[in-house]
Amino acid sequence: MQMTSQDAGGRRSSYSSPVRADDPVDIEEGTRLLDSFDAGDFKSVSIDEAASMRRIQVTVTGMTCSACSNSVEGALKSINGVFRASVALLQNRADVVFDPNLVKDEDIKNAIEDAGFEAEILPEPSNVGKKPRGMLVGQFTIGGMTCAACVNSVEGILRDLPGVIRAVVSLATSLGEVEYDPTVISKNDIVNAIEDAGFEASLVQSSEQDKIILGVSGVFNELDVQLLEGILSILKGVRQFRFDRTSGELEVLFDPEVVSSRSLVDGIEGESKGKFKLHVMNPYARMTTKDVKEASIMFQLFTSSLFLSIPVFLIRVVCPHIPLFDAFLLWRCGPFLMGDWLKWALVSVVQFVVGKRFYIAAARALQNGSTNMDVLVALGTSASYFYSVGALLYGAVTGFWSPTYFETSSMLITFVLLGKYLECLAKGKTSDAIKKLVELAPATAVLVITDNVGNIIGEREIDALLIQPGDTLKVLPGAKLPADGIVVWGSSYVNESMVTGESVPVLKEVDSPVIGGTINLHGALHVKATKVGSEAVLSQIISLVETAQMSKAPIQKFADFVASIFVPTVVTLSLITWLGWYVGGISGAYPAKWLPENGNYFIFALMFSISVVVIACPCALGLATPTAVMVATGVGANNGVLIKGGDALERAQKVKYVIFDKTGTLTQGKAKVTTAKVFSEMDRGEFLTLVASAEGSSEHPLGKAIVEYARHFHFFDENSLTEDAQNSSKGSPPPAWLLDVAEFSAVPGRGIQCFIKGKRILVGNRKLLTESGVCIPPHVETFVVDLEESARTGVLVAYDGNVIGVLGVADPLKREAAVVIEGLGKMGVIPVMVTGDNWRTAKAVAREVGIHDFRAEVMPAGKADVVRSFQKDGSIVAMVGDGINDSPALAAADVGMAIGAGTDIAIEAADYVLMRNNLEDVITAIDISRKTFSRIRWNYVFAMAYNVIAIPIAAGVFYPSLGIKLPPWAAGACMALSSVSVVCSSLLLRRYKKPRLTTILEITVE
Repeated sequence: MQMTSQDAGGRRSSYSSPVRADDPVDIEEGTRLLDSFDAGDFKSVSIDEAASMRRIQVTVTGMTCSACSNSVEGALKSINGVFRASVALLQNRADVVFDPNLVKDEDIKNAIEDAGFEAEILPEPSNVGKKPRGMLVGQFTIGGMTCAACVNSVEGILRDLPGVIRAVVSLATSLGEVEYDPTVISKNDIVNAIEDAGFEASLVQSSEQDKIILGVSGVFNELDVQLLEGILSILKGVRQFRFDRTSGELEVLFDPEVVSSRSLVDGIEGESKGKFKLHVMNPYARMTTKDVKEASIMFQLFTSSLFLSIPVFLIRVVCPHIPLFDAFLLWRCGPFLMGDWLKWALVSVVQFVVGKRFYIAAARALQNGSTNMDVLVALGTSASYFYSVGALLYGAVTGFWSPTYFETSSMLITFVLLGKYLECLAKGKTSDAIKKLVELAPATAVLVITDNVGNIIGEREIDALLIQPGDTLKVLPGAKLPADGIVVWGSSYVNESMVTGESVPVLKEVDSPVIGGTINLHGALHVKATKVGSEAVLSQIISLVETAQMSKAPIQKFADFVASIFVPTVVTLSLITWLGWYVGGISGAYPAKWLPENGNYFIFALMFSISVVVIACPCALGLATPTAVMVATGVGANNGVLIKGGDALERAQKVKYVIFDKTGTLTQGKAKVTTAKVFSEMDRGEFLTLVASAEGSSEHPLGKAIVEYARHFHFFDENSLTEDAQNSSKGSPPPAWLLDVAEFSAVPGRGIQCFIKGKRILVGNRKLLTESGVCIPPHVETFVVDLEESARTGVLVAYDGNVIGVLGVADPLKREAAVVIEGLGKMGVIPVMVTGDNWRTAKAVAREVGIHDFRAEVMPAGKADVVRSFQKDGSIVAMVGDGINDSPALAAADVGMAIGAGTDIAIEAADYVLMRNNLEDVITAIDISRKTFSRIRWNYVFAMAYNVIAIPIAAGVFYPSLGIKLPPWAAGACMALSSVSVVCSSLLLRRYKKPRLTTILEITVE
């Protein structure tokens, strides 16, 4: 897990691209994909309102309990203009977000004092409108959570902490993600708050570059420890360190401005003269180790309980039929029989040593004012245990010996621990996707050592986690690339399928970008590292998948609500069950022969009551959604579809409209000039030189295509203009044959204009020319209309006030576009195309691809309006774009899908990131969502049906008519298996296969 510094612009990175004025699509160059505002707390306010909000913190004195904090919260929320107020009882603080136009600081202070408490306003920690620079997102492991009620408790505690902006806790991963202001609260304060609530907590990893955790080998005794500490004490830049001899882990805090992590490792190894060998501890590997350790502890507890419970079971069931053992058990030793002594001793160990965790967790939950499964287990086992102890003592005093039920307590704990162990194993399987992604990165890298002038003087193997930007790395054939970077020497084909999902190897030559974790197939490469650590594509993918797995789908709110009332409801039903059977017995409602041997109505009713308590399972409900979301996000990542989170997953399965941008999404995004028609006395070469000179200052793909066309006309035969030739010239400097240009400017939505040889030249659409006073002759208009009706864009050129020619530009459709559009129709999704191009071109493209509903001549901001127009009737709308000029629409859509953004830093720019530049992944994204929520619904049906059916059976509803009676230990076994079955149900999603278009389109392949 990692902590990521957030920039001031919001959570989603921006796309940027060159602006071409004659293409209305590209007008808003600087639009960020999610500058529409990013805090979940502000969803009900507009962007402008959110930006104007103010946040203050107030010290509140005099609060003694939660009723006091609720009273303060109520007083603050009643003020007109207060948007949000939360009160932290433990910290004696209130956090208030309000509109300063309606509320003053004094109003807030007076409201608290009027409620009977003292208040003091603290200095304002941050602005509300945007994430301030330095805002951190920390991810913590949280131990001791057993169900959704624990999650709600921890989330509530974290959200009440001053300086905490957002907190999300996942039961499935036992992880919490907290966004906080480090100037207000530290990560240690967050850990302490979680631990004060009775849970275990630790920070797994942070983006603070001054901390590193190293594994140290070569430390065998106290002298070695002293040597290590001595070396660290003299190293410059080391602030503090801590060495754990048990785990062999060394935690070092250092000043990155003074010493780098690699220099630190080299310094320690060098000073020890090779005695110590160090390697960087991968945070994800440490987490996996922790998961394995948790499962191991649970297995040890289960085996201990089983080992102690088997003798108890044998004493009760088997030994009475063996004379020798029966005689021994009936031997009276003091006030009790030997059999009673043995059962009491064995079960006491199970109840209070092995089962101690249930008492601790139950006490913790009750202390926080919540209830969970541990409360039910503690209640059920305690009732059975203490009744049995009471029956023994009562028999010793009165001589009336009632049957004891020690085995119920021990077997119940044994089965619950078995269920928890199986649950740990199953939950571990749900995070396999993360483990596979982590394993993509190589453990080591070969660093190329150069002298001051760049000559290679040697090589050395280093830990891949110690790579720094600017390092030159050698990658041999068959090896994995250790970091993102640029090829500086060599050529080879690279298999990028594990990251992008694209199966065809990609040729990499000098200046080609490469992605860490991909495999070099043939030749040796020298790669200059550009992005390492959290900036690397692989790390971003892992981070994105982790964030998605921790997020809550809205459907989870149902489970959270049920969990909040579940335990009190079950306890009430248990009491009603006991009362019903007990009163019914003493009133003669059922025959005495139903009672067990030497039993009475009290114990008969108590067994039903205990069964009700222990068979009820809130865990199955709590695990239904998060486990399915975890598996689905992992499956998506394996198929090149990165899913932002559970909320996006839930919205995507309801999509009614999918809006496609045209350029770069439905088309290949590779503009090519197909026609050049001159309408003046000027010869063709002179015309192309003039147009290319004007476009030479443009960075837009259309401009480059025009310059490329002119270059080939001048230096090659026109027919030699091939795609390979175009590609080979990418990035080449402006040709020397271009004319000098003055006063170049782009006209938004129209085109470009400049002066050449003192005369104005216009290159763009009709609007550019007509608004500039240039008349378009009828024969030119006819030629442009013919181009547009053949799905090409007509670019008009005017020089010195007269139209001198027209260029026809085409952008070929992607080969799969038409099939995908038809497939979406078969799935019940309506495809729509939106483009900034003219109506005739848009109509021709739409007709060719099979889209009936399209919008043309739409500005970027207008695309967002198009999205909103489809949302008016409550429909869920998805927007698919390349993320360059579709930012407003992607932000406005219910589900934004960025396509082909595999190597971009803006990988977090949409709800879905489709790593391949292939439209088939749109169908995959929607299909994964539908399959996942179908599975979640089945999980809920099973979890709800289990409790609806199991509780009446345990309560003995069917005992009078069918004779069905469930002993408490059997009820415990059913409860344990219910949550395991829900997790296993979610794991079935791992078998997901991408839908075949032939199946969707009902095509039979001969």
